[in-house]
Amino acid sequence: MVRGLYTAYTGMINQQKKLDTITNNLANASTTGYKREGLTAKSFNENFTIKVNDLTEGVITRNIGRMSLGVKIGENYTDYKQGPLKNTEGTFDVALDGRGFFAISFTNKQGVTTTKYTRDGEFTIDVDGYLRTKDGDYVLNEGGGQIVVPTNAVDVVIDRQGNIFADGEYADTIQITDFEDYNYLKKYGENMYDTVDGAVPAESEASVIQGYLEMSNINVVSEMVEMITITRAYEAAQKAIQNADTMTEKAVNQVGRVQ
Repeated sequence: MVRGLYTAYTGMINQQKKLDTITNNLANASTTGYKREGLTAKSFNENFTIKVNDLTEGVITRNIGRMSLGVKIGENYTDYKQGPLKNTEGTFDVALDGRGFFAISFTNKQGVTTTKYTRDGEFTIDVDGYLRTKDGDYVLNEGGGQIVVPTNAVDVVIDRQGNIFADGEYADTIQITDFEDYNYLKKYGENMYDTVDGAVPAESEASVIQGYLEMSNINVVSEMVEMITITRAYEAAQKAIQNADTMTEKAVNQVGRVQ
Protein backbone atom coordinates (compact mmCIF):
# COMPACT_ATOMS: atom_id res chain seq x y z
CA MET A 1 0.00 0.00 0.00
CA VAL A 2 2.90 2.35 0.72
CA ARG A 3 4.27 1.53 -2.72
CA GLY A 4 0.87 2.39 -4.17
CA LEU A 5 0.95 5.77 -2.46
CA TYR A 6 4.38 6.50 -3.88
CA THR A 7 3.46 5.32 -7.39
CA ALA A 8 0.33 7.47 -7.49
CA TYR A 9 2.29 10.42 -6.11
CA THR A 10 4.87 10.21 -8.90
CA GLY A 11 2.00 10.09 -11.40
CA MET A 12 0.55 13.30 -9.98
CA ILE A 13 3.92 15.06 -10.13
CA ASN A 14 4.38 13.98 -13.74
CA GLN A 15 0.91 15.19 -14.76
CA GLN A 16 1.53 18.52 -13.00
CA LYS A 17 4.73 19.03 -15.02
CA LYS A 18 2.85 18.21 -18.23
CA LEU A 19 0.14 20.69 -17.29
CA ASP A 20 2.77 23.39 -16.67
CA THR A 21 4.23 22.76 -20.13
CA ILE A 22 0.86 22.96 -21.86
CA THR A 23 -0.04 26.11 -19.95
CA ASN A 24 3.17 27.72 -21.21
CA ASN A 25 2.34 26.64 -24.77
CA LEU A 26 -1.12 28.19 -24.58
CA ALA A 27 0.30 31.39 -23.08
CA ASN A 28 2.59 31.70 -26.13
CA ALA A 29 0.06 30.67 -28.76
CA SER A 30 0.23 34.18 -30.25
CA THR A 31 4.00 34.64 -29.82
CA THR A 32 5.70 35.07 -33.19
CA GLY A 33 8.05 32.19 -34.02
CA TYR A 34 7.26 30.23 -30.83
CA LYS A 35 7.78 26.46 -31.02
CA ARG A 36 5.67 24.01 -29.06
CA GLU A 37 7.25 22.25 -26.08
CA GLY A 38 6.44 18.76 -24.85
CA LEU A 39 7.37 16.50 -21.95
CA THR A 40 8.27 12.83 -21.99
CA ALA A 41 7.84 10.36 -19.15
CA LYS A 42 9.32 6.96 -18.38
CA SER A 43 9.07 4.29 -15.73
CA PHE A 44 11.54 4.09 -12.89
CA ASN A 45 13.99 1.22 -13.22
CA GLU A 46 12.13 -2.00 -12.53
CA ASN A 47 12.92 -3.75 -9.30
CA PHE A 48 13.00 -7.52 -8.79
CA THR A 49 10.94 -9.02 -6.01
CA ILE A 50 13.12 -11.68 -4.35
CA LYS A 51 11.93 -15.04 -3.00
CA VAL A 52 13.62 -15.57 0.37
CA ASN A 53 13.51 -18.03 3.27
CA ASP A 54 12.30 -20.89 1.07
CA LEU A 55 14.30 -23.99 2.07
CA THR A 56 12.90 -26.00 -0.83
CA GLU A 57 14.92 -23.91 -3.26
CA GLY A 58 18.62 -24.46 -3.85
CA VAL A 59 19.10 -20.73 -4.38
CA ILE A 60 16.91 -18.69 -2.07
CA THR A 61 17.18 -15.44 -4.05
CA ARG A 62 15.29 -16.59 -7.13
CA ASN A 63 13.47 -13.73 -8.86
CA ILE A 64 9.71 -14.09 -8.71
CA GLY A 65 8.62 -10.93 -10.47
CA ARG A 66 9.10 -7.28 -11.21
CA MET A 67 7.46 -4.28 -9.62
CA SER A 68 7.37 -0.79 -11.08
CA LEU A 69 8.40 2.03 -8.79
CA GLY A 70 6.24 4.57 -10.59
CA VAL A 71 6.92 7.16 -13.28
CA LYS A 72 9.51 9.88 -13.61
CA ILE A 73 9.93 12.85 -15.91
CA GLY A 74 12.02 12.12 -18.96
CA GLU A 75 12.91 15.37 -20.69
CA ASN A 76 11.47 18.48 -22.26
CA TYR A 77 11.56 18.60 -26.03
CA THR A 78 10.79 21.23 -28.65
CA ASP A 79 8.70 20.66 -31.76
CA TYR A 80 10.45 22.64 -34.50
CA LYS A 81 7.68 22.13 -37.05
CA GLN A 82 7.07 25.31 -39.01
CA GLY A 83 4.14 27.48 -37.97
CA PRO A 84 1.69 29.18 -40.33
CA LEU A 85 2.77 32.34 -42.15
CA LYS A 86 0.76 35.51 -41.60
CA ASN A 87 0.67 38.31 -44.15
CA THR A 88 1.47 41.62 -42.44
CA GLU A 89 2.70 43.63 -45.45
CA GLY A 90 5.32 45.12 -43.13
CA THR A 91 8.49 46.20 -44.91
CA PHE A 92 10.80 44.69 -42.32
CA ASP A 93 8.60 41.75 -41.34
CA VAL A 94 10.23 38.61 -42.70
CA ALA A 95 9.49 34.91 -42.31
CA LEU A 96 11.54 31.81 -43.03
CA ASP A 97 10.05 29.12 -45.22
CA GLY A 98 12.13 26.05 -44.34
CA ARG A 99 14.78 25.10 -41.79
CA GLY A 100 16.92 27.87 -40.35
CA PHE A 101 17.14 30.76 -37.90
CA PHE A 102 17.86 34.47 -37.90
CA ALA A 103 21.05 35.38 -35.99
CA ILE A 104 20.60 38.02 -33.28
CA SER A 105 23.15 39.97 -31.23
CA PHE A 106 21.61 39.73 -27.77
CA THR A 107 22.80 41.73 -24.76
CA ASN A 108 21.62 40.57 -21.32
CA LYS A 109 21.04 42.66 -18.21
CA GLN A 110 24.68 42.19 -17.17
CA GLY A 111 25.86 43.74 -20.43
CA VAL A 112 27.17 40.48 -21.91
CA THR A 113 26.56 40.18 -25.65
CA THR A 114 26.12 36.79 -27.30
CA THR A 115 24.60 35.45 -30.49
CA LYS A 116 21.12 33.97 -30.22
CA TYR A 117 18.90 32.44 -32.88
CA THR A 118 15.23 32.97 -33.57
CA ARG A 119 12.43 32.39 -36.06
CA ASP A 120 10.80 35.68 -35.08
CA GLY A 121 11.31 38.02 -38.01
CA GLU A 122 9.41 41.01 -36.66
CA PHE A 123 12.15 43.56 -37.37
CA THR A 124 12.38 47.32 -37.57
CA ILE A 125 15.04 49.98 -38.15
CA ASP A 126 16.08 52.60 -35.61
CA VAL A 127 16.82 56.28 -36.25
CA ASP A 128 20.33 55.38 -37.44
CA GLY A 129 19.11 52.70 -39.84
CA TYR A 130 20.22 49.65 -37.84
CA LEU A 131 18.00 46.62 -38.33
CA ARG A 132 16.76 45.46 -34.93
CA THR A 133 14.29 43.05 -33.38
CA LYS A 134 11.15 44.35 -31.69
CA ASP A 135 13.08 44.07 -28.39
CA GLY A 136 15.93 46.23 -29.69
CA ASP A 137 18.56 43.55 -30.41
CA TYR A 138 20.67 43.85 -33.55
CA VAL A 139 19.96 41.55 -36.49
CA LEU A 140 23.24 40.14 -37.85
CA ASN A 141 24.45 39.92 -41.42
CA GLU A 142 26.36 37.02 -43.00
CA GLY A 143 29.62 38.33 -41.60
CA GLY A 144 28.26 38.59 -38.08
CA GLY A 145 28.05 42.37 -38.19
CA GLN A 146 25.16 44.79 -37.77
CA ILE A 147 22.88 45.58 -40.69
CA VAL A 148 22.35 49.20 -41.73
CA VAL A 149 19.60 50.31 -44.08
CA PRO A 150 19.50 53.91 -45.39
CA THR A 151 16.82 55.73 -43.41
CA ASN A 152 15.85 57.84 -46.42
CA ALA A 153 15.18 54.85 -48.65
CA VAL A 154 11.71 54.91 -50.18
CA ASP A 155 11.57 51.33 -51.45
CA VAL A 156 13.18 48.53 -49.44
CA VAL A 157 13.07 45.03 -50.90
CA ILE A 158 14.25 41.82 -49.21
CA ASP A 159 14.60 38.91 -51.62
CA ARG A 160 14.34 35.18 -50.98
CA GLN A 161 18.04 34.91 -50.13
CA GLY A 162 17.81 37.63 -47.48
CA ASN A 163 19.50 40.29 -49.62
CA ILE A 164 18.33 43.80 -48.75
CA PHE A 165 17.98 46.39 -51.52
CA ALA A 166 17.25 50.04 -50.72
CA ASP A 167 15.93 51.98 -53.74
CA GLY A 168 17.48 49.34 -55.98
CA GLU A 169 20.92 49.49 -54.32
CA TYR A 170 22.28 46.50 -52.43
CA ALA A 171 22.56 47.23 -48.69
CA ASP A 172 23.31 43.97 -46.87
CA THR A 173 22.30 40.33 -46.41
CA ILE A 174 20.48 38.86 -43.43
CA GLN A 175 22.28 35.90 -41.90
CA ILE A 176 20.26 32.67 -41.99
CA THR A 177 21.82 29.83 -39.99
CA ASP A 178 20.80 26.21 -39.67
CA PHE A 179 22.19 23.37 -37.53
CA GLU A 180 22.82 19.72 -38.23
CA ASP A 181 21.15 18.57 -35.02
CA TYR A 182 18.59 20.65 -33.13
CA ASN A 183 19.22 18.60 -30.00
CA TYR A 184 22.20 20.90 -29.45
CA LEU A 185 19.95 23.95 -29.18
CA LYS A 186 18.29 25.12 -25.98
CA LYS A 187 15.52 27.63 -25.55
CA TYR A 188 16.30 31.10 -24.31
CA GLY A 189 13.34 33.24 -23.36
CA GLU A 190 10.14 32.89 -25.34
CA ASN A 191 11.34 32.41 -28.89
CA MET A 192 15.13 32.51 -28.99
CA TYR A 193 17.63 29.68 -28.94
CA ASP A 194 21.17 29.28 -27.72
CA THR A 195 23.73 26.67 -28.76
CA VAL A 196 25.37 24.13 -26.48
CA ASP A 197 28.63 22.26 -26.89
CA GLY A 198 28.37 20.03 -29.95
CA ALA A 199 26.21 22.33 -32.08
CA VAL A 200 27.36 22.23 -35.70
CA PRO A 201 26.19 25.06 -38.01
CA ALA A 202 24.87 24.07 -41.41
CA GLU A 203 23.91 25.94 -44.54
CA SER A 204 20.25 26.89 -44.53
CA GLU A 205 18.04 26.31 -47.54
CA ALA A 206 15.20 28.42 -46.13
CA SER A 207 13.60 31.13 -48.23
CA VAL A 208 13.10 34.62 -46.78
CA ILE A 209 9.61 35.97 -47.37
CA GLN A 210 9.13 39.71 -46.95
CA GLY A 211 5.88 41.02 -45.52
CA TYR A 212 5.10 37.86 -43.57
CA LEU A 213 5.63 36.58 -40.03
CA GLU A 214 5.78 32.99 -38.86
CA MET A 215 3.24 32.44 -36.10
CA SER A 216 3.58 29.84 -33.34
CA ASN A 217 3.01 26.19 -34.25
CA ILE A 218 0.59 25.75 -31.33
CA ASN A 219 -2.74 24.06 -32.08
CA VAL A 220 -4.90 25.53 -29.33
CA VAL A 221 -7.64 22.91 -29.69
CA SER A 222 -5.17 20.02 -29.40
CA GLU A 223 -3.54 21.60 -26.36
CA MET A 224 -6.91 22.04 -24.66
CA VAL A 225 -7.86 18.41 -25.33
CA GLU A 226 -4.51 17.30 -23.91
CA MET A 227 -5.11 19.48 -20.86
CA ILE A 228 -8.41 17.71 -20.19
CA THR A 229 -6.72 14.30 -20.50
CA ILE A 230 -3.99 15.33 -18.06
CA THR A 231 -6.54 16.67 -15.58
CA ARG A 232 -8.41 13.38 -15.60
CA ALA A 233 -5.18 11.40 -15.14
CA TYR A 234 -4.26 13.65 -12.21
CA GLU A 235 -7.66 13.09 -10.61
CA ALA A 236 -7.31 9.31 -11.07
CA ALA A 237 -3.93 9.32 -9.30
CA GLN A 238 -5.39 11.49 -6.55
CA LYS A 239 -8.24 8.98 -6.10
CA ALA A 240 -5.72 6.13 -5.90
CA ILE A 241 -3.91 7.93 -3.08
CA GLN A 242 -7.17 8.44 -1.22
CA ASN A 243 -8.05 4.74 -1.58
CA ALA A 244 -4.60 3.62 -0.44
CA ASP A 245 -4.81 5.96 2.53
CA THR A 246 -8.19 4.52 3.50
CA MET A 247 -6.87 0.96 3.22
CA THR A 248 -3.82 1.83 5.33
CA GLU A 249 -6.03 3.40 7.98
CA LYS A 250 -8.20 0.30 8.18
CA ALA A 251 -5.16 -1.98 8.35
CA VAL A 252 -3.73 -0.02 11.25
CA ASN A 253 -6.88 0.78 13.21
CA GLN A 254 -9.06 -2.25 12.51
CA VAL A 255 -7.24 -5.29 11.13
CA GLY A 256 -4.24 -4.81 13.39
CA ARG A 257 -6.27 -4.12 16.51
CA VAL A 258 -5.59 -6.52 19.38
CA GLN A 259 -8.83 -7.94 20.79
